[in-house]
Order: sequence, then structure tokens, then C-alpha cells
Amino acid sequence: MKRHGILNSHITKVLTDLGHTDYIVIADAGLPIPENVTRIDLALKPGTPSFKEVLDAVADDMVIEKCIVASEIEAGNPQIEQYLTNKFAEIDMERVTHEDFKQLTKKAKAVIRTGEITPYANCILQSGVFF
Repeated sequence: MKRHGILNSHITKVLTDLGHTDYIVIADAGLPIPENVTRIDLALKPGTPSFKEVLDAVADDMVIEKCIVASEIEAGNPQIEQYLTNKFAEIDMERVTHEDFKQLTKKAKAVIRTGEITPYANCILQSGVFF
């Protein structure tokens, strides 16, 4: 049994299989998930687990070179927007429209669905390399 880090075997597999520039999505409970993309549904009940809890765990195990968010997050969910801005202060933060964001999710290796029920609490993480 694993002692540290992410215990969910599906998330661990996705992270292990990522290549440079691959995408994974951390999503709120309402984001539509494309049919052809792996869905890892962690939502237990409204708010559990939270977007922040899941993102923190994934970010601890992943090399991230870019974070993509919907530009609507600034007005629609300023608390999550500030959290992301602080968390990813050292990497590129790209903002796209929510419609473009949903199109980009089609390129993701997986979408990890949280129990988050606040608007625009979604991000696409682009994999980097550790060397």
C-alpha cells in the first residue's frame, strides 16, 4: 500500500502516464465532461471534496508548467481566482472564455470531478517536466 501522496489509483495512473504538455482537468461538480475523456469522479456530496483539496493533492504530485482557467472566474468566483493566482504565481496562467475552456477539456487525458459547487471552479493543468 502507498504511504504518501495520492492514494486514488485512477489519479495516480493518469499522473504517471502524463507526458510533457498533456492536460488534466480539475473540475467542479457541474462542468460537462466530454464522452471520450477519462472521468475520475470524486464527488461525494456538495462541497466534498473541495476543488482546493483535490488541486492541492494533484499539484503536490505533478510537474505543472501552465494553468488554464475560464476568464469568467475573475467576476464569478474571485476567491478561487485569487487562490489559483497565489498557488501558481511562478507559472503561466492562461485565461480563455468558458466556452473555449470547455473545448480544451476535449484534449485532456482525464477530468477529475470534485464536489465543488461554486461557479467556474475549474482549471486545466498542463504537464511539465522535472528535468
